[in-house]
Amino acid sequence: MNDQLAQVNGEAKGSYEIKGSHFLSFLVSYESFAQTLKILRENHPKAVHFVSASRHFNEYRQIVESSDDDREPKGSSGLPCLNVLRGEGLVNTGVIVVRYFGGTLLGVGGLVKAYTIAVQEAINDAKKQQILKPFIFLSHLILEVPYSKLSKIEYECCKCGLSLKKEAFLSSGVKVSIQGQEDVLNTLKAKLLS
Repeated sequence: MNDQLAQVNGEAKGSYEIKGSHFLSFLVSYESFAQTLKILRENHPKAVHFVSASRHFNEYRQIVESSDDDREPKGSSGLPCLNVLRGEGLVNTGVIVVRYFGGTLLGVGGLVKAYTIAVQEAINDAKKQQILKPFIFLSHLILEVPYSKLSKIEYECCKCGLSLKKEAFLSSGVKVSIQGQEDVLNTLKAKLLS
């Protein structure tokens, strides 16, 4: 999936073991990233490190990246995890690697290798599960629709693969929020206005 941007739709797991240290990796959507990190900290109280990296689009359609070494030597863990996400073209995705220390120091090079492999294992699991999906920018359209035309708009949205949510019921009609690909939304809007 290196030729286009992709995102994970679900959760994938991987693991790697070297010299007694266990690295458990969790690849998740950016929306569930912070909550997953919190849950992993609760579920793995004996783990020594919770290294993380993420990439997501902000409201200006710019990629925002972050990484955290969580007390590992600087640049030995978070950045290698982030580099794997970059290399795979993953966005709106985060990865957390939980490390159980095995008693043997791995050195910076060993840590880079271990964290890289752990993230790659989670990505391999995501590919096996087929939960890596092409990334597509979604847009929103908010309309006030007369009750008499609601079923037609629901039909058109369904036919075009758009998501429709009824926001509010008004005396004159229904306020709806429609989400989907920008070009499909524009086509629908033109069709409704004609």
